Amino acid sequence: MRFLLILFFSFLFTSCSNTSSKKFSSVDIQTVFEDSLSIRAISPLDENRVWFAANAGRVGLIDNNVPKLASIKYEESLLSFRAIAKTKEAVFVLSIENPGVLYKIGFDGKEATNIEEVYVEKNEKVFYDSIAFWDDKEGIAMGDPTEDCLSVLITRDGGNTWNKLSCDILPKTEEGEAAFAASNSNIALFENHVWIVSGGLKARVFHSKDRGNTWEVFETPIVQGNTMTGIYSVDFYNENTGIIFGGDWEDQESNEGNKAITHNGGKTWKLISNGKGPGYRSSVSFIPGTNGKGIVAVGSPGISISEDQGDTWAELSDEGFYTIEFVNDSIAFASGRNKISKLYFKN
Repeated sequence: MRFLLILFFSFLFTSCSNTSSKKFSSVDIQTVFEDSLSIRAISPLDENRVWFAANAGRVGLIDNNVPKLASIKYEESLLSFRAIAKTKEAVFVLSIENPGVLYKIGFDGKEATNIEEVYVEKNEKVFYDSIAFWDDKEGIAMGDPTEDCLSVLITRDGGNTWNKLSCDILPKTEEGEAAFAASNSNIALFENHVWIVSGGLKARVFHSKDRGNTWEVFETPIVQGNTMTGIYSVDFYNENTGIIFGGDWEDQESNEGNKAITHNGGKTWKLISNGKGPGYRSSVSFIPGTNGKGIVAVGSPGISISEDQGDTWAELSDEGFYTIEFVNDSIAFASGRNKISKLYFKN
């Protein structure tokens, strides 16, 4: 067992009121946690509680603005985490770079009970980007290629063991094709489906309809061809309707070729509001309760919203965030540089 340095603080929890508005013209941003961290992965439990994973080995649960924190070391090194997911009884955090280490944190609903390594991969090309669970038993993680396909991990036993898929069953990646660990939103799940997005010299969508047993890959019109271009985020409303978002991190104002929608499960993609609306964004999400019409995208340039499935956009705030996760139809958590905030969307 590697050395784990864990420092826990007490925490409280209270409830807060919920609203049910479906159309929004403003957002109230309330900071719930501040620290000198880059926080690119969050996983809310409810309106009051949110897990996060960050750099400097830091993992935590924020409960009503009060942190319960852990610092995790692998051997003598503090890891950098950009991927997090949860099941009913555990939280999983996955590190970037070499070695890639996946931890299972036992959780009884109130407190972390134990931390254990469930997967370690050592390779100079290792770089994991995102993790998600279909249910309490089956989950998936993805990362950059170490051979000639994306790195894809699968668990079928609640996260106790993880197996890396062979490149024999995955579509081959192109030279210079990888993924971005910008927001833990490279993976979208719906029922048995999974979609994984890539970027760099190619920007494509990898799809499995059977929880990772078989795969296909689709081309997209998203800007590509340079190291920092491509798809940064994906979300699906149902098995047919999905959105991809990204752009060029080195030209964040450019709003051409950075957002697209599909209505056939990802087989074909159409650019939306091309040359209009927001430029680069690192995380996109359908708003719950809007029948697939409401979309919010966040990035370092700010928060953008569409109420017509991406045809038109409004800018709600220029406060930057890396990622967003909705709790219900009007409350979300978002994280960014040195902070986690709760977002209240209002009429």
